[in-house]
Amino acid sequence: MDWLLLAGFCGFLFFFGLAYFGLVGADEPRYAQVAREMLARHDWITPTLSGKPWLEKPALYYWQTMLAYSVFGVSDWAARLPSAVDATLMVVAIYLFLRRFRPGFQLDGALMAASASGVIGFARAASMDMPLAATFIIAMLAWYAWYESASRRYLALFYTFLGLAMLAKGPVAPFLAAAIIVIFATAKGDYRLTVRTCWVPGIGLFLLTALPWYAAVQLRNPEFFRVFILEHNLQRFGKNLYHHTQPFWYYLPVMLLGLVPWTIFVIAALAERIRAWWTEKRAILQSEDALPVFLVIWLVVPVAFFSFAASKLPGYILLALPAGTLLLAEYVRRHVLEAVANDDRPGLLLIVLHSVVASLTVVAALMMQYIVFHHGLPWGRATVISAGFAAVLAIGITLTLRRPLGLRVLRFVTLVPVVLGVGAALRLGAPSLDATLSARPLAQEINHVDNQSLPLAILRLSRETEYGLTFYRDQKTLRYEAGEVPAGEHLLITPEGWQKNIAKWTPGRRVTYVGSFAEQGMDYYWVAGKDSN
Repeated sequence: MDWLLLAGFCGFLFFFGLAYFGLVGADEPRYAQVAREMLARHDWITPTLSGKPWLEKPALYYWQTMLAYSVFGVSDWAARLPSAVDATLMVVAIYLFLRRFRPGFQLDGALMAASASGVIGFARAASMDMPLAATFIIAMLAWYAWYESASRRYLALFYTFLGLAMLAKGPVAPFLAAAIIVIFATAKGDYRLTVRTCWVPGIGLFLLTALPWYAAVQLRNPEFFRVFILEHNLQRFGKNLYHHTQPFWYYLPVMLLGLVPWTIFVIAALAERIRAWWTEKRAILQSEDALPVFLVIWLVVPVAFFSFAASKLPGYILLALPAGTLLLAEYVRRHVLEAVANDDRPGLLLIVLHSVVASLTVVAALMMQYIVFHHGLPWGRATVISAGFAAVLAIGITLTLRRPLGLRVLRFVTLVPVVLGVGAALRLGAPSLDATLSARPLAQEINHVDNQSLPLAILRLSRETEYGLTFYRDQKTLRYEAGEVPAGEHLLITPEGWQKNIAKWTPGRRVTYVGSFAEQGMDYYWVAGKDSN
């Protein structure tokens, strides 16, 4: 029964509707195109974009996407498939870990992790964030399994998946793993724990997993070390080279949003652990059940580390989110066992806040098309109906959780708004996302004009549009302001109303207005060749 529930929820939350809207942002279409070009070149070593080496990220996601393309063909949903698969493997690993070491609550922990909004969102994204998070999380679970059982097969698993995490996004994985383990060992006062972790056969497994690709890509591309290690790791952390500046506290709201709908109870679980640690530090740290301490450290370290980075993006702390949901699963397990003995129940305020946060996701999903098009939540009949529906859900969740042993069904009642919210977002919001944020409908419209026969150029448009068109037309999108003005006839896309500005870029050439893509405020033109009359 558990496996059917896991399959059903992972299938719906991660796989259903992957093609409902096109690739968005700059990263999704760019990574998808890199994998396509690697597959076309039969090159499993050097990532390439528009025929040139693209050395910003390691190869694990590209390899997975190449396999997906080989089986299902090149498409946007196939580019998202690796993240969905990796998220499913992560959920299964959490289930197996809890079944072995905390039996009875394995389904709670697995489904809580699967239904966190950050996990759902990145499980549906063509990016490196979920491959990194899944491999890192499996590695950390394997390490703690070794710590608790002393079985070196878990330590071997830890090093293998840490090597895969290194292939997913680079040295940040072993660095964070080492930081978490060292802090945990220091908190426990077991300083030899770090020495015991440095198991030579395990280190060999790590090197055997990660080193061959790094060596091969460096030999083929001598600039790899400079581009990847120096620029896209060290300088990205220390300097805002890529204009992703955010305030120091940025990851606190990102973490809270990423844990929705479990945010309130995760905060309660974290506060309870910190309070207990503060008042009973010696007893807790010497307790045989050190998992809550380990999870708190795992949750806090990535947030603290990335808060000091000059360049901040939401996906950086995805690998910390399951630590929060696992901490919640431990909280539920402990309180359910106590409730059997003394009718322990969570406070009414805690339950009400959780019910409201969980139910508000349905309002956001039902009103997504308004939010996307109007950048706000308009007050009207639709908003009132959505809010009323969410209020009924919140009341139902509150009444259920106030019953004796109500926490035992926390997972079930909270998944109701999650399922409704995801379904509504995909059915009602996906067309709006596709029309306003993806280059897919624009590319489809342009393809009706020339069937991908002409070069395509843009002027004063975003990187999102540039990389999106590159993927959906499978050709390099040229950029006028970079000096890439084709000599022959071509199509040009500009912001609306820019026809007069085109003349200075194409002196003496005939420019004909072809059409408009109003949803994203763009016009497109046919530009004659230099020698054309």
